[in-house]
This record gives sequence, structure tokens and C-alpha cells, in this order.
Amino acid sequence: MKLRDKNTIMDAMAIKRVLTRISHEIIEKNKGVERVALVGIRRRGGPLAERLAARISEIEGIKVPVGILDITLYRDDLTTLASQPQVHRTEVDFNINGMNIVLVDDVLYTGRTIRAAMDALIDLGRPKCIQLAVLVDRGHRELPIKADFIGKNVPTSRQENISVMIEEIDGKDEVVIQEIVDE
Repeated sequence: MKLRDKNTIMDAMAIKRVLTRISHEIIEKNKGVERVALVGIRRRGGPLAERLAARISEIEGIKVPVGILDITLYRDDLTTLASQPQVHRTEVDFNINGMNIVLVDDVLYTGRTIRAAMDALIDLGRPKCIQLAVLVDRGHRELPIKADFIGKNVPTSRQENISVMIEEIDGKDEVVIQEIVDE
């Protein structure tokens, strides 16, 4: 399987604007951020959660807790990933009990990653509620999961892939639709 870039759907400025909008939406939906914490799903959700927290702090003057969740052992496709999957540390250094937790991820697709993240989160405590913020919602749900905060809805076919690049990991901010081509 090979991927070919098809279309850039978000550049660095578009990502920045979307994160600013989502920050305002999180504040509005929660009537402030007194009991709000952000938890990014490891890899690109972590830096996105940090950026949202920084923007919320600029707007509200309150620093919201940020954590990073590793969902590797909670995935339902664990046996198909690798014989020795790479497990990273979950870094949620605050009490989630009674908090409004906003899970943050880059792309919402089938919903299976979010299901795994909710399972991992519940093992840490009992939040008041769990909300979901994603940079891109590409459709094709296999589980009844819906994001509360969406940067951009991008209808895709199953022969397409959404590639999110984040400055902190990839050296640039960009979201690209890629076409899956058979060689």
C-alpha cells in the first residue's frame, strides 16, 4: 500500500485558527474552565492538548491541567499491530474524579481509538463527563461516538487517508488528504 498526497486541507494558519475556535467552544460549553482538564491521546493528541491549554490560559487567565494518555494496551486491534507493541507512559498527574475531561485527538475515524481512550481514562478515575475535541472528523464511524468539538469535517472515502503533521513531532503544521494507491 502506498499513499499519494492529494490535497492540503489545512495549513499552519488554519490549524491555529481552528484551535482558537475550539478553545472558545470548550470554555463556552463548560461555562468556564474551573473543573476542566485536557487529556491528549498519545502521539499527536498530546501537543494539540498543550496548544489548546495555552490558548485557554490566554483567554481565561486560568491554567487547565493537561495530561497525555497512552491507549496501546486498550486497543481492540492490539494483536494485529505487532508481536511486541510499543507501550509509552500515560502522563495524567492530576485527579480526574469529578472533572470535565476533554479528550483531544488529531483525527476521528472509526471511533475505536476514542473507545480505547475512554476505557483507559476510566481506569484512572471517575470524571464528571468526558468530551471529545478533534482536529479532523473524517466520518466512517464503526462505534456510536461523536465529537463535541471539531476543527474540520472532511468527508472521505475509505481509499483516502488523512495525514496530520504537527510542528512538535513532524516539524510542520499541515493536514493532507492522501490517496491510497495499489502498486
